[in-house]
Amino acid sequence: MSFFPRSKVNNRTRYQPNLVSLMTLCANNYLLLLKVQANKTKLDQQRHFFINDHLTYVVTVIEVTRYTSLLKFEQTTFEQNAREHNTYSSGVADKIATKMKTFSNSFHSRMSIRLYHDARMAEVISSQDIFQVKPRYDYPNKNMHQQDEKQQINQFLNEWLHLCLEHGQVKLTLQNSR
Repeated sequence: MSFFPRSKVNNRTRYQPNLVSLMTLCANNYLLLLKVQANKTKLDQQRHFFINDHLTYVVTVIEVTRYTSLLKFEQTTFEQNAREHNTYSSGVADKIATKMKTFSNSFHSRMSIRLYHDARMAEVISSQDIFQVKPRYDYPNKNMHQQDEKQQINQFLNEWLHLCLEHGQVKLTLQNSR
């Protein structure tokens, strides 16, 4: 028995997205993103969340229009200078650090999120190497996307936002009230 509703098409079961569940998740993500953004809603503004010494999340405002906003949400890490731990010459250390950074960044989560202010919803529109997330994928497919990939990506965003709100630390600059 599956959690997701299905219908019979040509004697095969075909995945049917649960729109109520997806819309509820997108509405929850919108409210969580408003909390995460705080007052950082202008173009190119960023908000950094420090989870631990090796894990940081960054929310960047990419586009702002009257009814929508586009955000980039990505995982980053603190990279220590390779020269501190290497006895190599600086040229070799730089090459090693660049290759390590490129390799480690390929595993970091990143996604683009469209906020619909009039509908009060947030939808993941791209994630990792998926540049347009479809509501449903036939399975199996050449990219091996799950049938409910859109639901899963939006659920991942929800869990990511909860992590930032519950465990993230934000660097704040305090203004003198004098």
